Amino acid sequence: MDTEAPHTQRGHSSPGPGEGRSRFALSRAGRAGRPRQLTWRRAGALGVICTVFLLLLSNFVVQPFLIPSRSMEPTLKVGDRVLVNKLAYRFGDLPRRGDVVVFDGTGSFVQERLEGNPVGEVLHGAASALGLAEPSDTDFVKRVVGVGGDDVVCCDAGGRIAVNGVPLDEPYLFPGDAPSRVPFRIVVPLGTLWVMGDHRSQSRDSRDHLGEPGGGMVPVDKVIGRADRIGWPVSRWGSPGGSRG
Repeated sequence: MDTEAPHTQRGHSSPGPGEGRSRFALSRAGRAGRPRQLTWRRAGALGVICTVFLLLLSNFVVQPFLIPSRSMEPTLKVGDRVLVNKLAYRFGDLPRRGDVVVFDGTGSFVQERLEGNPVGEVLHGAASALGLAEPSDTDFVKRVVGVGGDDVVCCDAGGRIAVNGVPLDEPYLFPGDAPSRVPFRIVVPLGTLWVMGDHRSQSRDSRDHLGEPGGGMVPVDKVIGRADRIGWPVSRWGSPGGSRG
């Protein structure tokens, strides 16, 4: 009587012990790799979202501004990051004497805006908006000394700047600096500002542009915002504002 020959081959659905372990190891490795990829993608997406949010915040609400020079010492030092409030004058309020403001000096302090590499300008503008790079060559930070209609004189019998006949108390001046070594008398046109640095001997401000178009006056609509706080370094947290006339 014939007998059935014993099966010597296994079916495809029945892997051997070694093959099963190999597939299990590959499956685990695949599952371990996917979460890492997802984590990096999520981190990258989160970084992009945060950067866009900060740029929008900087463009419309508060912008970090890197101080590039000594012109506002001792109030602001080189390397300070001030937080510029862009809403300060957005709803009808106007700059007042004593405010520290950031403004676009095109047409007043700088007569022409130089054209550069468009891509480089965009990248530099983004870095500047985040306080990571120096501001544009056309952006300045100064203190408002006179507003529209003011009669500003330097200097009175006591060597002080007087506005509308009233001497200014300027405790923010750099130690040893005179209020101004350049004598002047101007009436500030309506809609403009007369601005000066706190470190008068190191500041190129309205005084230096008296003989130029605009006479050193900064149009109010060129003001970017008010420097309300020093945000960095931590040791210098505080307000840069001074006395107001």
